[in-house]
Amino acid sequence: MEAAHSSVPPLPGDATPVSEATLSVDSPERMRELGRRLAGVLRPGDLVMLTGELGAGKTTLTRGLGEGLGVRGAVTSPTFVIARVHPSLVGGPALVHVDAYRLGGGLDEMEDLDLDVSLPESVVVVEWGDGKVEELTDDRLHLLIHRVTGDTDDDRRTVVLRGVGARWAGEDLGTL
Repeated sequence: MEAAHSSVPPLPGDATPVSEATLSVDSPERMRELGRRLAGVLRPGDLVMLTGELGAGKTTLTRGLGEGLGVRGAVTSPTFVIARVHPSLVGGPALVHVDAYRLGGGLDEMEDLDLDVSLPESVVVVEWGDGKVEELTDDRLHLLIHRVTGDTDDDRRTVVLRGVGARWAGEDLGTL
């Protein structure tokens, strides 16, 4: 993976990133590797929001996170169950993997998932969470995954990592 520079849209709401990096990823295995490396900086209470087109690599990155966190169970897309909890096998935080794609409302609609209860002791990863979960915490890591669109088998992705809140101040995301 190498650092890349591109113009990226602002974060939803009024959030201002305190740490930011842009990386180029050239294969699904490298996306998984990024997830494994990211797991090394995550800790209980972290909220990770993943944004990207269908097929961008959100679930692939989350598989790597699960491997890096040492959790139980295969990390697959939770599209139809909305959320999956993967307990740690190594005494670390559980991974809560949420797919908010089919949820139309904001945090009110997500209350049934009890993410606010899970967040303090888990790493919560939410795909398609823009405008839905930001109120859970002032601190979050937002990953925007951009891929080449159209009829192509190009595996290149640009991943923009943006840390928001005091938790991410001083975190050098460019070292991932």
